[in-house]
Amino acid sequence: MDKPELARHALASYDRLLQLDPGLRPRPGQRLMAEQVAQTFSLADLGPTAASPALPGVKPERAVAVIQAGTGVGKSLAYCAPALAMALQRNTRLLISTATVALQEQLVHKDLPALAAQSEQPFRFALAKGRGRYVCKLKLERQLSRLGGARTSDGAAEEDVHEDDWFLEAQPAPQGQSDDLAVLSALQTELASGRWGGDLDTLSQAPDGRVWQSVAVQASSCAARHCPVYHQCSYFQQRKELVGAQVIVVNHDLLLSTLGSRTLPELDNCLLVIDEAHHLPAVALEQFASRMDLSRLGWIERLAQRALRTGASLGLDELAAVPGHAAALRSAMQELARLVVLQFGTELGGVPLSQSASATAGARQAALAASGAAGTGFATERVARLGAGQTPPALLEPLNALLRSAGAFIDLLRLLAKALRAEMRDQPQQSRQLATQYAQLGSLTPRLEAAHETARLLLQQPTEGAEPVAKWFGWQSAGADAALMAHASPTLPGSTLRQHLWGSVRTAVLTSATLSSGGRFDYFLRESGLDHDPDVCALEVPSPFDFSRQGRIVLASTRADPKDASAFNAELVCSLMQDLACVRHGALVLFTSRLQLRLACEALPPALRPLVLVQNELPRQRLLRLHTERVATGQPSIIFGMQTFGEGLDLPGRLCEDLFITKLPFAPPDDPVGQARAEWLRAAGRDPFQELVLPAAAIRLAQWVGRAIRTEDDRAQVYCYDRRLHQSRFGQQLLAGLPPFERVLRPLQSAFAPL
Repeated sequence: MDKPELARHALASYDRLLQLDPGLRPRPGQRLMAEQVAQTFSLADLGPTAASPALPGVKPERAVAVIQAGTGVGKSLAYCAPALAMALQRNTRLLISTATVALQEQLVHKDLPALAAQSEQPFRFALAKGRGRYVCKLKLERQLSRLGGARTSDGAAEEDVHEDDWFLEAQPAPQGQSDDLAVLSALQTELASGRWGGDLDTLSQAPDGRVWQSVAVQASSCAARHCPVYHQCSYFQQRKELVGAQVIVVNHDLLLSTLGSRTLPELDNCLLVIDEAHHLPAVALEQFASRMDLSRLGWIERLAQRALRTGASLGLDELAAVPGHAAALRSAMQELARLVVLQFGTELGGVPLSQSASATAGARQAALAASGAAGTGFATERVARLGAGQTPPALLEPLNALLRSAGAFIDLLRLLAKALRAEMRDQPQQSRQLATQYAQLGSLTPRLEAAHETARLLLQQPTEGAEPVAKWFGWQSAGADAALMAHASPTLPGSTLRQHLWGSVRTAVLTSATLSSGGRFDYFLRESGLDHDPDVCALEVPSPFDFSRQGRIVLASTRADPKDASAFNAELVCSLMQDLACVRHGALVLFTSRLQLRLACEALPPALRPLVLVQNELPRQRLLRLHTERVATGQPSIIFGMQTFGEGLDLPGRLCEDLFITKLPFAPPDDPVGQARAEWLRAAGRDPFQELVLPAAAIRLAQWVGRAIRTEDDRAQVYCYDRRLHQSRFGQQLLAGLPPFERVLRPLQSAFAPL
């Protein structure tokens, strides 16, 4: 087929599906989107031989579509049906990336099975997850042996092969060792019986995160095909399912973290759909940021000892250099910590550190008291940011020493890992013991690699016109512990995505209900790295809902300025309590800070407290199930949630008749990456509020408001307590990006009037 015929064939598959399934009805917006998807995927040249041999200088054709599909369009069907038909016709695969588990479950358990039931050509689909969602059978065995005080089946002396992040280590164990043993024993029993396949997400009750991480598969400690239980490994069983699947569903983190590997289909030879695409820029920044702990350095000696012991058993003379590199690394990190405290101690809260860069117990407790974190269970951080991305000259020498020693250490560990894999291959009778040694090294290697990468980024000095690296030091505290951290992150997600993702992609469709800001796609295109790309087209498909009839937005007036957090929160909580008393069915309250949420919880009168379900007090699915049951039986039910409940939460009908937004969802002003980027924009004579802060808030606010109307039969009221939404010029811009609800201006102290 030629390209126009491919597009017609794919669109015909969508039309055929509508005719066959009586539960579907034609939607003009959905078909418009399906047509654009078919057109986009038909234009691109796929595979390594896409360019004509007769024209070696001609590049393969690319095609990328950015589609904003309003709520109710039915975008998953609009891209699944034509994209699948195109993939089958072109003998390639369809890769769908999402940001939330909810959408992944919808695709895998609802949309794709329905499509498979009606498809003329059979196809297979699979959900791809990262290693950390699966149990490692060897680690489970060793943890049980360690907790039970026994020796392992290979007779080796027991040693904990798992190392948590410092803040997880710092948390007091929620269960004693005997309880941990009971939890892990139950997992092993379920695994051995075949009732559980090793996937964390299929457990009826997930274990505590600390316990799970001690037995989860980890890339750096996984021996893969050299492992003695490779053929029974839950993770690699899932990988085998991916091989034969024509459709693979992933999340954005996995998509970006596996670039350059063979985990997923090659991006130049598959069709890529990125749903919930407004999350992609933030995920990219997180994926390519780095940090290192400058306080807890005991891992260096443990890693060196393990490397020496393993190297000696394999007869690797090169490993004799490990102690020198380890000592140099520790010395460089201690010196860096000392200099950081000398230069930035005041900004970090005056935290005293000893010359060895290890915080004393008294210093840790002082930091906790100063930060107000004691007893909260939340990690807090005092930050000292390096302005303009400039690393002080005094820090360059220890950073260079750190980079050299860490790099040399990493090279030796790679040599050792290669030798271990060869030994596992050649000595299968010793594979269990060798795999354990491999895991013991791999459990600590990520810390070494993080130190190396963080030092590399901190040493990058800004050049004129180039984007800076965001750099900062932080004194973090959690529970009864604290640590000095060094951070580095790219500041422009668009540049990061251009560098790491788009150069490999031939064709893609990026979609979400919220991609435009102020009616324009400029902000998203810039953030996603697709601005000035001639192969990109943008399309807006409006929602079919009659918003002016189905809902209204109540704009509140407050005496307090929202910038005065203390006064505003006090007035907000008072008004919110009055309004919640009038809720008749389901309601959702979205808070912009944990402080707001805590104050609201404390202010709940006895009559309201039983009606409120607070995010994180119950597992998400259990909370939503309880909310649904209450509303179904005629009881009022109110959910208190933070930002994650403002996106991807589907509460149709009476489940969310009232939506309360406590404050405009601007990004936190103390975010070091945002501060670095704003500083860079101002230096270039640009306005960070208009270019960065406001468009991001507009997209986030539109997502939050989108929780209200989910179907054509819904009726809902959106309530915003932030007076800036209707009293400021930028507020008018935000309002223009929201659905055209009926607007009601509520004066001070007016009673809440339900629909």
